[in-house]
Amino acid sequence: MTILTADSLTFTSGIKVIIENISFSINEGDRLGIVGVNGSGKTTLLNLITGKLPRDGGSVFIARGKSVGMLSQNDAFEARDDCEDTVIGQMYGAFPELIAAEKRLAVLESELAVVSPDFVGYDKIVREHDELNKFYTENGGLYYKSRAASVTAKLGFDEEDQKLPIRALSGGQRTRLSLIRLILSDYDILILDEPTNHLDIDSITWLEGYLSTFKKTLIVVSHDRYFLDRVTTKTLEIENHRAKLYSAPYSGYEAQKRRDREAQEKHYLAQQREIKHQLDIIEQQRRWGQERNFVTIKSRERYLEHMTLIDRPDKLPKSIKFRLEAAGRSGNDVLDVYRLKMRFGGNTLFENLSFSVKRLDRLFIIGANGCGKSTLVKLLTGKLMPVSGSIEYGYNVSVGYYDQENQNLDERNTVIEELWGEYPSLTQTEVRNTLARFLFVGDDIEKPVSVLSGGERARLTFCKLILSKVNLLILDEPTNHLDIKSREALEDALSEFEGTIIAVSHDRYFINKLATRILPLSNENSAIFEGRYDEYTAKISGASARTSNDEGSPPSSNKERYLTAKRDAAEERKRRHESEKLDAEIEVTERSIEEKKAELFGEAASDYVRAAELDTEISALEDKLLLLYEKKEASISS
Repeated sequence: MTILTADSLTFTSGIKVIIENISFSINEGDRLGIVGVNGSGKTTLLNLITGKLPRDGGSVFIARGKSVGMLSQNDAFEARDDCEDTVIGQMYGAFPELIAAEKRLAVLESELAVVSPDFVGYDKIVREHDELNKFYTENGGLYYKSRAASVTAKLGFDEEDQKLPIRALSGGQRTRLSLIRLILSDYDILILDEPTNHLDIDSITWLEGYLSTFKKTLIVVSHDRYFLDRVTTKTLEIENHRAKLYSAPYSGYEAQKRRDREAQEKHYLAQQREIKHQLDIIEQQRRWGQERNFVTIKSRERYLEHMTLIDRPDKLPKSIKFRLEAAGRSGNDVLDVYRLKMRFGGNTLFENLSFSVKRLDRLFIIGANGCGKSTLVKLLTGKLMPVSGSIEYGYNVSVGYYDQENQNLDERNTVIEELWGEYPSLTQTEVRNTLARFLFVGDDIEKPVSVLSGGERARLTFCKLILSKVNLLILDEPTNHLDIKSREALEDALSEFEGTIIAVSHDRYFINKLATRILPLSNENSAIFEGRYDEYTAKISGASARTSNDEGSPPSSNKERYLTAKRDAAEERKRRHESEKLDAEIEVTERSIEEKKAELFGEAASDYVRAAELDTEISALEDKLLLLYEKKEASISS
């Protein structure tokens, strides 16, 4: 059943088109991921669906009786006046009907305690109590408080935090509370705009598990590729103001889009060759100038007039491109941290923290929110001083620091002043070219830093960083505010960086691609894991699985896993063989067409009979080639 349909949605800001004629439908139970570069209109589309923005064109249909709840980025939490002003009290507010029933039941029970069965209204009170109690129990009244406490804990608020007043919370914590209350409210359509912001890895993992089994309908905007793959079943990509729906999560959509573009490009080029071929025949027939030639010319012209033209694929949106060059070679011993202790007031973040970093290491620091990851980075860069312990850098180490809050930008500068002021020896052309690689072009370079978006500030910070020529990069949440394409460009640049990297991140895709060592930071035991992130998670999962098995859960079947892997491998070999066979046949057919065209416009140019034969043969081969292209596309899609 279709639960939501968007038809020809259009929105403009002044003379600037944000989105144009976007149409799609989703069914009840679908989990839709919306992707696109920063500024493509993802949040705008969500606001058009929910009616937060007026539409310049188009319509939205939502099935009758279906409720919609939305979490915006950095959503300001609105406390309910009818609930206790604590974290957990406000989370109970997600169940207003149960709270009202609870209060009314208490009143009825008080009345029943003081009136006798002979009282005139006694039976009426009993009936109301029984009906209300049935509603209360059938709708989760017996366990809604424990459910609220459980979800709140899973998303980062422990038992003590749940007692805090709302006024004591940070902006990020309040946004998390908005997400929790939305989840507990059980809407039919749940719309989430960047829900993993302000969540640590453990909380994101829990949210993934919850949403991956979500029985209702989900629409989510996110740049977290792991999250999208695990949560969504469909993907809507917004590109060049338009949108296209794919029946696959992120990685499947990306592969499908690449195949679709390749197929469209091939069909476009094949059609262009066909058009040129027909125009060449028309030109040749005109040269021959006989009556039968004019009949052929008319026929070919009608054929071209009725041809449905295939568009060439649109150009992909520009993405940042850069390279990080190391400044000289450091010694093998880059950094030694010994018995480090850090405390704020009575709260000890970590103590006895010791580790070493060697040249070319990619050390990633992970851990729960509030465990001290950013604090450790600030200690390493000298922004803070430890309570005790030591930090020693090795020979010839030069440090470059990326601050997730971008506090090293001067709000009073324009974009070009910010970069040029840091590197005054550069020419204006060099500064402009560097900014252009980070998508600052035209009037963008005259923007004041104070008005830049989070993504623009991140790009400007990286723009400054690439010119700094360092051999140790210390990065604090470098993918925050970056869209997926910018994250991929950053990953490529860091992969090629010939220096050492220490980074804090909750982007698991980013960690998995780069990390060679993992430091799970905690206030108890922070020991470095020597290996990649997927190896680390496998070890943690293995430990959990062993614990589960020790408690009586049956182990998974090795034979079943082996047979599944064997079957998948056989199917992959079959697909690869068919694809290679089609490629070979396409190559032979294309070569035959070129050879026959060479003869047609060469030796057979003055031989009418042979030219007619060649024309027929070429047409047949081109029909065959288009069929082969379609088979190739179908084999790739399957």
